[in-house]
Amino acid sequence: MSAPQPQDRTASPFKQPRAVWAVAFACVISFMGIGLVDPILPALADSLHASPSQVSLLFSSYLIVTAVATIFVGWVSSRVGAKRTLVIGLTVIVVFSALAGCTGSIDGIVGFRAGWGLGNAMFIATSLAVIVASASGGFGGAIILYETALGLGIAVGPLLGGLLGGLSWRGPFFGVAALMTIALVATVTLVPPAPKPEHATSPLAPLKALRHRSLLTMGIVALMYNWGFFTMLGYAPYPMELDAFHLGLVFTAWGLLVAVFSVFGASRLRARFGTAKALYGNLAALGVIMLVIAAFVDEPTVVITAVIVSGACIGINNTLTTQAVMLVAPVERPVASSAYGFLRFIGGGIAPYVAGKLADAAGLSLPFYLGAASFILAIPVLATGHRMLARAEADGDDTQPVGPRLTAVGEPAPAGAAPVVVAVGSHGEAATIVEAAARLALEAGSPLEIVHIQQTVVVEEQATGTETAEQARATVTAHLDRAFAHGLVASGRILTGIGDHAAAGRVLARHAGEIGARAVAVGRSPRGPVAQFADGSFTSALTHAATCDVLLVETDAAPTRLTRAALTELRGRAA
Repeated sequence: MSAPQPQDRTASPFKQPRAVWAVAFACVISFMGIGLVDPILPALADSLHASPSQVSLLFSSYLIVTAVATIFVGWVSSRVGAKRTLVIGLTVIVVFSALAGCTGSIDGIVGFRAGWGLGNAMFIATSLAVIVASASGGFGGAIILYETALGLGIAVGPLLGGLLGGLSWRGPFFGVAALMTIALVATVTLVPPAPKPEHATSPLAPLKALRHRSLLTMGIVALMYNWGFFTMLGYAPYPMELDAFHLGLVFTAWGLLVAVFSVFGASRLRARFGTAKALYGNLAALGVIMLVIAAFVDEPTVVITAVIVSGACIGINNTLTTQAVMLVAPVERPVASSAYGFLRFIGGGIAPYVAGKLADAAGLSLPFYLGAASFILAIPVLATGHRMLARAEADGDDTQPVGPRLTAVGEPAPAGAAPVVVAVGSHGEAATIVEAAARLALEAGSPLEIVHIQQTVVVEEQATGTETAEQARATVTAHLDRAFAHGLVASGRILTGIGDHAAAGRVLARHAGEIGARAVAVGRSPRGPVAQFADGSFTSALTHAATCDVLLVETDAAPTRLTRAALTELRGRAA
């Protein structure tokens, strides 16, 4: 809806600059990081004469350092810029993954994994923003590429870990170091420097943000969810009784479901049931899966099946929880992301350590029972914020972290008038669409309202804005000048959207209903069919949700035209 650059209607989302491909490749390797070690956990225990609880510290050190680093990454990035933060993160990952492969003790690996976690926090916090900023074919294509990188990393990580782990437990660590070195060189040479933010972020801002009940509630839900998730990830390999290669296959199947359902499942469940209800059902399903693992921990086939199936729930939960945080957070998006990331990684870091102690004392079932309890207890915690989350969605996917829900541009429309609303992006055909809508408003004797949606996209557990407030305002102002040239009474609005393009369509439909719009005029999507399938259809969602006429503006080589039947009907109503 608000692409930063013009793009061809049939353009492939994979036609991107080399800078985007460089960061996307690095994303694939980075997303391999956690799943890569799962297939070698039993091998590490055997080779280094360590107990499962000692091996579990690989997760704890990695995630706790990631949690603490998440608080300060925004502060670092605001001072040195996104590219430098990205390069520093990649360098740290290369160094510490190689050192982990060189060490000969479990304590050494645990320590070097902590350093790896620091680099990963710096990389993940900035990679999505850098991809969006570097994209020339529209941010929609860049998001699809990021989603593809995420899916490949999550799915291929365990498989690569299994293949390399079959040779030696050191293999996955050296493999990451080698691949990340390639990504580092590509990022340094191909990614252009990014401008620093206008305002530096305070290093304490994320912690201060947790004083807000809405953000704290969602953070605690994420902490409890990640407790169960990383208990499963850290301890499920042991009762499976498989070698490294076959463990890799199991977690590859799991990772495929995580990737697919985070992209395709979460948005559809949210549209059908709402965020809160979808999360209730998903957390309950995860609790049942963990109870099955705990009850049948001595049955490898049951454990394997349950872990693979859980991938669908994990993918849905990652995306929905992040969207919920963006909806309710009363602070700026980067600060909300850091505060939320701190709590969720803390939960993931402590859980494997506690699970190890429980497993040593009472067997493998108890950690899984505790994990099931953490999933289920997250439901009443979420319920304490149900009204808050429902109100945020009722106000729209357009809840804005700071400031008013709607941003006015120019003079307001006359009170009581039923305007014609035209949705504009910054793609090449927007001017033609506004021209057609202006003529329609003149025919109907209505004011014109030009609406632009400033989106925050969510991909799994990452969120980023697609443009600045200044860019959004410039887009609306340019089209207002065009409307004034027709002698029209016109006003501008900027709405904010959280989620995919379908969510943006519902935002516009809700706004049109609130102001009593006579009609909404839109153009055909400038995104290709692949992008629309992956990221939802703006026009379809708008059409289904709107309570007024939705008019499709054709912008082919012939003179611009409106759907004739709808135009005739609108003229009749105006008369």
